[in-house]
Amino acid sequence: MTAALVIISVLLVIAVIAAVTFYRKADELRMDLTGAVLSRTEISNFLTRFSTGINCDDGLDGALHSAACYVCEQIEAGSVAIYGLHKGKLSILGLCGEYPLTLSGSTQLAEVRGEHISSGEGFIGAVAQSRHGELVPLASVDERFANFREIGRIGSVMAVPMIKEGITYGVLCAVDNQMLAGKPFSNAQFARLKFLATQVLMVQQLVQVYGEISRRERIDQELGFVRQLQNSLLPPAEISLGGFSVCARTTSAKEVNGDFYDMIRIDENRLLVIIGDACGKGMPACMLASMTRCFARAMAAEFTTLTRFLRDVNANLNRDSDADRFITLGCCLLDKRDGLVEFGRAGHTDMIMHIHGHLRKFSPTGTALGMLPDEDAEFDTISLALDHGSSIMLFSDGLNEAINHEREEFGTDRLANAFNVACSHRDTPDAIINEVMSAVHEFEYEQNDDQTLILIRYQNE
Repeated sequence: MTAALVIISVLLVIAVIAAVTFYRKADELRMDLTGAVLSRTEISNFLTRFSTGINCDDGLDGALHSAACYVCEQIEAGSVAIYGLHKGKLSILGLCGEYPLTLSGSTQLAEVRGEHISSGEGFIGAVAQSRHGELVPLASVDERFANFREIGRIGSVMAVPMIKEGITYGVLCAVDNQMLAGKPFSNAQFARLKFLATQVLMVQQLVQVYGEISRRERIDQELGFVRQLQNSLLPPAEISLGGFSVCARTTSAKEVNGDFYDMIRIDENRLLVIIGDACGKGMPACMLASMTRCFARAMAAEFTTLTRFLRDVNANLNRDSDADRFITLGCCLLDKRDGLVEFGRAGHTDMIMHIHGHLRKFSPTGTALGMLPDEDAEFDTISLALDHGSSIMLFSDGLNEAINHEREEFGTDRLANAFNVACSHRDTPDAIINEVMSAVHEFEYEQNDDQTLILIRYQNE
């Protein structure tokens, strides 16, 4: 890569920081997430903490401190450290709590910033070199921690590498300082740390670039860099499970997307297909969508029922956002053993099914996620046994609310008709999606909202 390309790439990132500042000043409600239903808790949204931290008096340290503290709260750890890897050396970039795994024994970031660990050296260096996370139930009986001064108060330790596109950028480490016997970190906490590592890496990379150059120009191009990062988190656009074929497509109205989709394998027989639409547009919606996907992946790791899944995701979002920040979700649980589909939704658009030349709409009840506490939230689901050749369409409201020059909406009826026509002479989910989205794009004069469409087709094996 030439020096010019490096400079351009770096400049792209700076505009994200400027955009975050702009959105925060222009719309305080979007960036000041202070609880659910009523303003009742301080900001805990991971990405919102990043944008808040980077604008505080501590600057870059504040952003990484906020990221470390968010992880600390989410996994209920005593302390968390964010390590960066540069030229084979690991150093602490962010710190929260009384972190005991320092060479000097100090728990102050300013005092440990100069400490360096070689890749492969000690527990942290070994995690970076092996590229595999590790959970240590009790560090005091593990010889790798014998050289630390405060070994008696270390407790349980877990660390995961932060990797993107095959490159290790650092290590995220958590310590349970209060655990002295019999209660180490759980596998669920370890899994949550792995999920959060991706988000921490994004913050770390933005902060590193932000520290190298001033934040002044090329906002649109910079947001394009974040969009690339966001797209890299999406699953493959097409996937198959038994007789099911699933295809997804998303396009954003701005540089970053408030819609998202995901396809999560629950086990060898079941696939969870998710479509989400965060309120608003641009950076705030992107942040909420990213946080929701993180929660959804974490909850799916312990999946029991679709209703329980929706309740768990809602409880997490309700805790970390207020009633002005919510996201709608549509979920299909596919079971290849008998061609069953279970559908549930949280304030999202209908599910539309095409079967034997006819359309059916399904609208189980459910409130948008993040608006109500768990005890007030209710989610219904429906289960269907699909016939050969059945097709299901999930979509975000950016499609049915597309507007033409006369300010007329495309509408759900037009969308359903386009789906019906496409199903009558198209055999693959990809071809059906192309035709439906083409119909919308020919109608609208300008895309004003993020648009996402998922097509599920069932053919008997």
